Amino acid sequence: MVLETSSTAEASIRAPADEAAAERDLARRAQRGDPSAYAQLVRGNQGRILRHLLNLTGSRDEALELSQEVFLKAWEALPSWRPEARFHTWLYRIASNVAYDLLRRRQLVSFEPLPPDHDTPAETDSPEVRLHAKQTIGQLDAALARLPPEQREIVLLREVEGLSYEELAAALAIDEGTVKSRLARGRAALAQIYTRMQT
Repeated sequence: MVLETSSTAEASIRAPADEAAAERDLARRAQRGDPSAYAQLVRGNQGRILRHLLNLTGSRDEALELSQEVFLKAWEALPSWRPEARFHTWLYRIASNVAYDLLRRRQLVSFEPLPPDHDTPAETDSPEVRLHAKQTIGQLDAALARLPPEQREIVLLREVEGLSYEELAAALAIDEGTVKSRLARGRAALAQIYTRMQT
């Protein structure tokens, strides 16, 4: 039993490293002009990039359109990708730039809350639990919509996408100290907005 737990722990430690190595290998092959390697990278990353764009724009249609633009731009910019950067982190940076270009064109100062079907409670929960969960999700989405874009983005990349401080620094082109302070301000602002909504 102890050996099983130990090997399971070792496997979970190795998994992210193996995943990073596989991603790096695919990106290198794509850089050399292998379209099937790039197709695998697109399939492996399209969900997270679409979710990120949806969180930034608040529009499913725009997020779908922008995700195609992100992968096209990434293909064209592949010669500039370097193996020191995780490929999906590099994609987040491209996605953020594309989304901010759109938001500047729309001259938005705030975001619309995400669509009601953005996230739903488990079907097995009781109706009361599901209703409460949907209300909470709706309130969190509304609170997130009131954050400045930079704070909203960093909170979502950390809390929803699970990026490390190092990955956030790479994706947002800022140093880790700035990541930590911006994230702390974003979390504090979100908590303050959410608390005000409860009263």
